[in-house]
Amino acid sequence: MPNISSIIKNVRNIMRNEDQGISGDAQRLEQLGWMLFLKIIDDKDQELELLRKGYKSVIPTKFQWRNWAANPEGITGEELIRFIDDPASKENPAGGLFTALKNLKAPQASDRAGIVREVFDGLNNYMKSGYAMRKVINQLNGFDFNSSDDRHIFGTIYESILIELRDAGNKGEYYTPRAITRLMTQMTAPKLGQRVLDPAAGTGGFLSAAIDFIREKEVRTLDDEAVLQKSITGWEYKPVAYVLGLTNLILHGMDVPDYHYQDSLKTEYNSIGPKQQVDVILANPPFGAGIAEGVETNFPQSFRCRESADLFVILFIQLLKQKGRCAIVLPDGCITGDGYKERIREKLLTDCNLHTIVRLPQSTFFPATVSTNLLFFQKGTPTKEIWYWEHRLPEGQKSYSKTKAIQLDEFAPLIEWWDKREESEVAWKVKVEDLKRGFDLDVKNPASAIEERELSVPDCLKEFRKSLDRVGKALAAVEKEYAS
Repeated sequence: MPNISSIIKNVRNIMRNEDQGISGDAQRLEQLGWMLFLKIIDDKDQELELLRKGYKSVIPTKFQWRNWAANPEGITGEELIRFIDDPASKENPAGGLFTALKNLKAPQASDRAGIVREVFDGLNNYMKSGYAMRKVINQLNGFDFNSSDDRHIFGTIYESILIELRDAGNKGEYYTPRAITRLMTQMTAPKLGQRVLDPAAGTGGFLSAAIDFIREKEVRTLDDEAVLQKSITGWEYKPVAYVLGLTNLILHGMDVPDYHYQDSLKTEYNSIGPKQQVDVILANPPFGAGIAEGVETNFPQSFRCRESADLFVILFIQLLKQKGRCAIVLPDGCITGDGYKERIREKLLTDCNLHTIVRLPQSTFFPATVSTNLLFFQKGTPTKEIWYWEHRLPEGQKSYSKTKAIQLDEFAPLIEWWDKREESEVAWKVKVEDLKRGFDLDVKNPASAIEERELSVPDCLKEFRKSLDRVGKALAAVEKEYAS
């Protein structure tokens, strides 16, 4: 596998040193988005040309990455910028790359062409130096997406981008550690033919994990693969994340990804019926993020709020079929609190069996430091009891970091426990009727809890004297030991 971190760092430095064009990390990320998309789709096209007789790329030959970007000595400078940005003209009716791909038509594969049009309609070329762009292109050519044995290479690339572009605002909301996506997928266990949806799909981490899981377990024939191709769906509202997610699904062998550029919270709540409902939802909804003006009015009055994660919980419940399964990431702020938060939790516990909550260390989503939880539930029957599992840092490790990210094998004890459900120092259960007022789900591990008592002043003095006595006895023992 190529040195991903080194390549991304070189790309960042080239873009930062450009005299004009790109301004800020958000634009750098968008620039990388469309370039990676073209590189990956061309790599996959070349693979499909070998595997499928008569396969033809929807990208016109002139604009295929292999024909203008792959040669390190290829076009550069002003010629390269014109190749990318030129509008349509009498001399050049198709125009440059952006113009041609925004207007792309390919009757033999209209759906795939539609995806390309949507990508280039929503993004921009910010680089104005063709020499700097050639340097970036040559760096990206260090990736060969068809030769890697690691199907999650794209997640690694995107993680490196986020780390290198740490200041890119809230872009970190798009990435969920692969150990988390794989655990949630494995515990939810989507089956071939079941509809899997991520309504806050980001770069497609959950969906690619579901594709890998189902392929490994059940896909044995071309017919099986055809069923899988039609059963994976994602929605994403941020344009850069949308392109990266779409690219990720193409990299994972989805010919025409069912991946849509849309604001999930604008889905008409009351219009969601059996045809729109799905079997499995896997998601890490954005929290603390702004929502479009008036979006909350799309939801029932008692649940209206401006917190995106809370609205997503209500949307997930509505989108699930009866007996549908869901695994989601939520911060502590969404599992406690009163008012509408309490009403949302009451609906969750009434309409669904919230059977498991996995409590994660604060640093799990490094560099963010937010206390988060994994919630697993099934729609159709009310919750009677909730099992909690406290995931602890590896022994000797104080926190997760860039070099010490959370790993799937750390969850081996949880996976082994999952079907047995016995209480231990990291596992405990709570009956719904025993939850604190307001259906508060922020239940601490009783094995770690410190007993809290209200003491009077005389009682406090008595406890203090006992402590002094214990200290005195300990000192006397030490003095006696050294005296002898």
